[in-house]
Amino acid sequence: MTTEKMLNDEHRARIFKALADETRLEIIRNLYASKKEMNCGEVGDIQGTSKSNTSYHLRTLREAKLIKVRKEAQSRYMKIDMDTFQAYLPGFLDTL
Repeated sequence: MTTEKMLNDEHRARIFKALADETRLEIIRNLYASKKEMNCGEVGDIQGTSKSNTSYHLRTLREAKLIKVRKEAQSRYMKIDMDTFQAYLPGFLDTL
């Protein structure tokens, strides 16, 4: 197996592990439905989870490259990484 295929398989495994959690699926659903960036507090409020719990889930999604994070001053803004979904899970977001 080529190195590129191995890296793609590692990325796929990370994606599926990240999406195997209902809370993270709900975060993806809410980010996709909002069609805009949301900050960590907004995501936590929608989820009804603590800051630390929200942060944990967002980090997992970011590490799987399912969301993009932009930092502005003290705030972090998240949005769906459409490139990852189009490359690895085309059509998935429309099923949410």
